[in-house]
Amino acid sequence: MMLPPAFLGAPIAHRALHDRALGRIENSLSAIQAAVQAGYGIEIDLQLSADGQPMVFHDYVLNRLTAETGMINQRRAAELQNIALTDGRGDCIPTFAQVLACVAGQVPLLVELKDQDGNLGPAVGWLEQATAGALQGYRGDVAVMSFNPNSVRVFGGMAPHIPRGLTTCAFDPVDWAPVSKQRLRRLADIPDYQASGASFISHEAADLRNPRVGQLQAQGAAILCWTIRSPAAEAEARKIAQNITFEGYCAEIPA
Repeated sequence: MMLPPAFLGAPIAHRALHDRALGRIENSLSAIQAAVQAGYGIEIDLQLSADGQPMVFHDYVLNRLTAETGMINQRRAAELQNIALTDGRGDCIPTFAQVLACVAGQVPLLVELKDQDGNLGPAVGWLEQATAGALQGYRGDVAVMSFNPNSVRVFGGMAPHIPRGLTTCAFDPVDWAPVSKQRLRRLADIPDYQASGASFISHEAADLRNPRVGQLQAQGAAILCWTIRSPAAEAEARKIAQNITFEGYCAEIPA
């Protein structure tokens, strides 16, 4: 399934249009509402609750963004929905269903499934199933991606009508411990693009000149990138990427 043209238009707000100084925390409903109002596409992250509900939250642990501690997958959705985001001025951790209702097809929504295997391996399925279920009947441009190609492949079997892609990078072992170096070396070559049924990649901006990116682009893959934090970095990334995921400034929306 090809990536809809809307994802190559307005820049995509990374974890929505967050700004802690304004009380808009990453992946919060406030940040999502701000992105919709500004006309940006939105990128969000999904983690799984203890009772199998997709929650919009980046980290595996609660510590950085809330006053709670421990793993997000050890808490039930009803409990997570009542955990306040630090400095969020009333925002709590949203469910995917809440976010879908908020976006309601007004702007493109790029959904990253966080790896649930722990080693970017094959132990996946529950988050993919929950995500596919939540998206049934959704009207609007949506695409799903993951660093784990197994996740992308499995999701495709559950929702083949939804465009999917790979989140990719240089997979530096320093950043990916405890994933094995052998696994990381393999993933850095992006060998699973076709097998996963991907139609796009969202690649690390600093690694966009990787020859494999150019090869995939020549074969028809759409190229997005992450994460851009200045107009200068955006201008450089756009020499290769067709669109950007950004944060920390207001990217210009093409006319």
